[in-house]
Amino acid sequence: MEGKSSVARSSIVVGSATFASRLFGLLREQTFAYLFGAGTATDAFVAAFRLPNLLRDLFAEGALSAAFVPVFTEHLLNKGKKEAFRLANLVINGLTLILTAIITVAIFLTPYLVRLIAPGFSRIPGKSELTTLLAQIMFPFLLFISLAAISMGMLNTLRYFAVPALAPVFLNLGMIFAGFFISPLFSPPIIGMAIGVLIGGLGQWLFQIPLLIKEGYRYQPLFSFNDPGFKRILVLMTPAVVGLASTQINAFVNTIIASLLPEASPSYLNYSLRLLYFPLGIFGIAVATVTLPVVSSFAAKKDKVNVLATCRSSLELVAFLTLPSTFFLALAGRPLISVLYEHGRFTYIDTVATAQALLFYALGLFFFASVRVVAQVFYSFQDTKTPVKISFLSVGTNIILNLLLMKPMSFRGLALATSISAVINFTGLSLLMTKKFGSIDWNAWLKAIGKIFLASLLMGIAIFGLDHFWPLNLPNSSLKIKILHLIYLLGGAALVYSIACYFLKIKELTLLWRILRQQEKD
Repeated sequence: MEGKSSVARSSIVVGSATFASRLFGLLREQTFAYLFGAGTATDAFVAAFRLPNLLRDLFAEGALSAAFVPVFTEHLLNKGKKEAFRLANLVINGLTLILTAIITVAIFLTPYLVRLIAPGFSRIPGKSELTTLLAQIMFPFLLFISLAAISMGMLNTLRYFAVPALAPVFLNLGMIFAGFFISPLFSPPIIGMAIGVLIGGLGQWLFQIPLLIKEGYRYQPLFSFNDPGFKRILVLMTPAVVGLASTQINAFVNTIIASLLPEASPSYLNYSLRLLYFPLGIFGIAVATVTLPVVSSFAAKKDKVNVLATCRSSLELVAFLTLPSTFFLALAGRPLISVLYEHGRFTYIDTVATAQALLFYALGLFFFASVRVVAQVFYSFQDTKTPVKISFLSVGTNIILNLLLMKPMSFRGLALATSISAVINFTGLSLLMTKKFGSIDWNAWLKAIGKIFLASLLMGIAIFGLDHFWPLNLPNSSLKIKILHLIYLLGGAALVYSIACYFLKIKELTLLWRILRQQEKD
């Protein structure tokens, strides 16, 4: 029986692969910071990338995965691998036609979309036009990333997690390569980064193909919009487009409002959000990625008890990994950002502003990750409508809070609003999950979370004390000293958190230690 140990073991695999991907992601952001800093070109790219990135979450890694994996799992368990692969081909071919049409229309509408998402850019000559050009170049990325998402769903269902988790490395490699070797060929150079997005997206898809071929998959040009499985996926995708994309929509709204704030505000939000994605991807999304095929398998067997048990253990694992990350990002954000970004045109002033945005984003880290886990329960039972109800509330809350907080808190208020909306999203989903499928024993869960929070709080106090024991003058310190200071804070934090978890008898520490020791023996 697949239980907590199975999810944790697979999460370590996905988390490790995602860690490598996020490292390259940081290198990509460092490339951005070094070459373009925080200004007009970066603002334009951030806003432009929001357009295909929003559609990416709507049609690819979010809604498509949520709809495809449960149906593909059902076919695999009940009809065999041949029929499951046939369904995959129908989805690949049908989706390619649909997305090609969407991309074509989006490219023609880009100038109007840019006016919608970044109305403030028109105040600076040429900024809206540059944003339009970059978005038009990057729109085909949507097709590549959707094909990559289908490949990922197939491999995850077949219990291959490492290769799909490593695939995003190619997106980062494509952009890093473009920054140094393609950007110099264009004027303005930021155009090269848009081309790098296309190169990286194509690589992310192609990297997964050999393993699928090894498993027996063969591409076939099959088309049937009347196939029950294909129609079921389209039906499930429609509400999931809104349900799972609430976080991306919130970021989209932030971009609109950030364009009305002082110059570089979109850049500060983007750099801080990218740092948040580091632990969110390694810990939160890794657990959610593993949880979906596991609970889908239980749901296909109508085993509701194990679905809820897996959900609870996954939420506790998410808390064990993300709550200490929240304290570290909030308290050590400035030295972390200084080491990673403060090079070239990225100044100390940019470091301070980015750290402030990161602080407020970090408050919602646990909830960003937990929303993905709870949503998987609904998707495993092929219910994509229920999460939509909460996503509307979440997005509405985010918009209202953005408008209320943008003046008194500037870009910081936008980050705080996103975190608060994530809290509402998680709370609403959890209440509806309990009502529809049953309780995960929330009282016991809260006790477990309380112990993890206490251990994280003790770690936070330790970071505060360590930083005062060895204070660092960031603007005047060398990169070597900054790195040593960051290692000092990170090592001390990890040690204190581990000791606190040991004495508080937090079972996730023992579980992960046992899995790691078993992997060493293997």
